[in-house]
Amino acid sequence: MEAEYLGANADRLSLLLAAATEFASYPGMQTDASVKEFLDRFPLSVVLSVLQTEANAPEVESTLVSCLERIFKTKYGSSFIPQYMPFVHVGLQTESQIIRCLACKVVSCLLENVDMDGDSVVKLLTEYKIYPLLINCLIKGDEQLSSASTDAIIALAKSPKGIDVIFPQVPTQETHFKSIVAQCSSWARIRVLSVIVKLFSISSSVASAVCDFDLLSLIESEVNGSDMLMKLSAFELLYELAESPNAMKFFSRTKFVQMLVSTISDVSIDSVLRSRAMSICGRLLSLDGMLKIVDPMSLKNILLAIDAWLESLKNQGTDECECALEVVGQIGSSIEGANLLLLQSPALAGHVVEAAFDQQARGQQLAALHALADICGEKRSESQKLLTGSAEECLRHLIYTAARNSSKLTPSGLFVSVLRQDSEVRLAAYRMISGLVSRPWCLLEVCTKQDIVDMITNPQMETTKIAMEARFNCCTAINKAFQSSTSLSGAAFSEVASKLQEAVRRGPYLARERAESVPVVATADRF
Repeated sequence: MEAEYLGANADRLSLLLAAATEFASYPGMQTDASVKEFLDRFPLSVVLSVLQTEANAPEVESTLVSCLERIFKTKYGSSFIPQYMPFVHVGLQTESQIIRCLACKVVSCLLENVDMDGDSVVKLLTEYKIYPLLINCLIKGDEQLSSASTDAIIALAKSPKGIDVIFPQVPTQETHFKSIVAQCSSWARIRVLSVIVKLFSISSSVASAVCDFDLLSLIESEVNGSDMLMKLSAFELLYELAESPNAMKFFSRTKFVQMLVSTISDVSIDSVLRSRAMSICGRLLSLDGMLKIVDPMSLKNILLAIDAWLESLKNQGTDECECALEVVGQIGSSIEGANLLLLQSPALAGHVVEAAFDQQARGQQLAALHALADICGEKRSESQKLLTGSAEECLRHLIYTAARNSSKLTPSGLFVSVLRQDSEVRLAAYRMISGLVSRPWCLLEVCTKQDIVDMITNPQMETTKIAMEARFNCCTAINKAFQSSTSLSGAAFSEVASKLQEAVRRGPYLARERAESVPVVATADRF
């Protein structure tokens, strides 16, 4: 029928290509109605037949593939996929990367758009042996094909019965991830490991299957390997794992924490790897509840390792030092983490406080100011800002010690010094003061120093949106603490109260109470 359809008129092919080009280049989303109109003119069987017969014509192939992608993305177009599974099966094995890529995308459309029950979809995919072909595209295709096959595998894992295809009770050698990794090249191994990480992040049940099949051990092997590029890639995947909502539940079953501690502590390891290991630790320990799961000895070793590295990098202002300070801020962002830092590793918290007011290394100071803001609870809710009594006393002691050891002598002097620096440093200082001001001693330091109140309430102090908002948030935090205070009242603080209330009333962006019109006078243009 297809041959007759095209042979009846020599111009049919050119008409099809013209229509396909127009359809594929349409700027908006194609509707079911527009797809039906197109397929009424050029049946899907005809389009697929032309795609097969004109495989040696790149322009024809790319035009029709682009058109078919738009067709199958619609509900109406994807409804034809079950009828054309033989095409998908063949398409996944063709030499053309672009057609294989289309076939992978068609599988995704089948899983996401077609109204079929899970058992029917699995039966269809199993009948045409689709999953092994997707794996083959993953490890042997170019970047686009690898990405498309990854998307299809993830879509399969999200379908009701798809998990049974990926993790069968009796896995075959051609689909078992361990067997695949053992046989493929290094770059293909990273692709497979990346899919495992993405699977782990889908849901708790899929993450459980990943762990039951012991697939996270594949990443452990790469971390412990000798190939530097593979180790770096494995660390990036570990960071992605740490960001997964399932990390807290399953990480305690692995050796990852011990591996990270060993990496941070080993001075012979490349500093890039050690920095990444610290970042992963910070991400993990900032997760709610993770501190209760990680064993105390591992926590202690992590803090000791970071402290030792910061001590070795002291006053150098290196990227590694900034990374370490950022990690400390991540750990201290939760109330449990802040208490842990101040009670079990006051020396490490002391590094942060000292660096926050050291103007000799700007990048290091910025990282430390933000870390101190996190520890003080700038991101936490009002009820979570204050720490235990011992931790609060340690925090107060560290800041007053830093002031005594400087030329400023008092915390208020330190605050003034950072508020007089450039806008980026001021932004970090606003965050720090917003977190600290919940403490009565800090509120007193702020409200008794006229320079601080004047700078923070000055509506013309900042010009960028983010800095304006940070300054306003700082005003709001100070005003809230001031209103709740019973010791700062009376005529002595009336001016401070007035300035704070006015600053809050104006909001973050209103620099002036009223903008006056200004006449513009210009001389006339003359020849």
